[in-house]
Amino acid sequence: MAARLLMQFFRMLPLDTASWAGGKLARTLGPLTSAHKTATKNLGRAMPELSEAVRAAILNGMWDNIGRTTAEYPHLGKLIDDPLRVEVIDPGNLAKHIRDDGIGALMIGMHFGNWELGTVPGHRVGFQQYHFYRAPNNPYVDALLNKLRAPLQQGGYLPKGSNGARQAVVLLKKNFHIGMLVDQKQDEGIPVLFFNRPAMTTTAPAALARRLNIPVVAAQVVRQNGAYFKIYVQQLEIAKTQDREADVVITTKQINDLLEGWVRQHPEQWFWVHKRWPR
Repeated sequence: MAARLLMQFFRMLPLDTASWAGGKLARTLGPLTSAHKTATKNLGRAMPELSEAVRAAILNGMWDNIGRTTAEYPHLGKLIDDPLRVEVIDPGNLAKHIRDDGIGALMIGMHFGNWELGTVPGHRVGFQQYHFYRAPNNPYVDALLNKLRAPLQQGGYLPKGSNGARQAVVLLKKNFHIGMLVDQKQDEGIPVLFFNRPAMTTTAPAALARRLNIPVVAAQVVRQNGAYFKIYVQQLEIAKTQDREADVVITTKQINDLLEGWVRQHPEQWFWVHKRWPR
């Protein structure tokens, strides 16, 4: 009920006002939560070279971004088709290429900026997308979020884990496109360095791309000012030699290196509250 009331409140406001209000609310309440302690530890260990004041400013910006992203859910339908608010920078026309190449593809991203907008490049060129998805524990909140995501023209959701991976193989062989956020801890993954510390990381993008010989395209959603964004699209090189296991490790490391570079550019836009590393 609280989630529904909050979304209704943000829906009634103009987009810019809702985004501002969400940021203000999260900046006020976020530091009072246990998640703030997790974020403080993560940031301090990942970027120890920063002063305490700088880290505090980053965490304040993180809560602002989380709050704005939450408040923007009811307005996703306005954002995805507005090129003035959401600019896609795709110099290689990768979105059109993977639409027309006759094979499946993987699109990866992370909880960065407004991460829901990572589907916009595909949406604008008109291909159907499926997504790996970890449902909230509350099924009513899950249903609410899925309804708010409806304008993104998602083909459906795949559960994280072995069942989802099997479904993904079937879909990719049928030339569909699958998106996934790859910055969370994955217990079934492998330890790969992320900010110079081992982090359990999913091997799904690397393993699927190598096995099926399909491209991997990354989309970085960067918040510019308020509810304005730029999405940078680029393709990853997939390692492919005679050693499958080594190839998967190399490609997974390349993905983590890419994501780390994004975070270092705009650390306030990443979701530092994830329990990304072991204790």
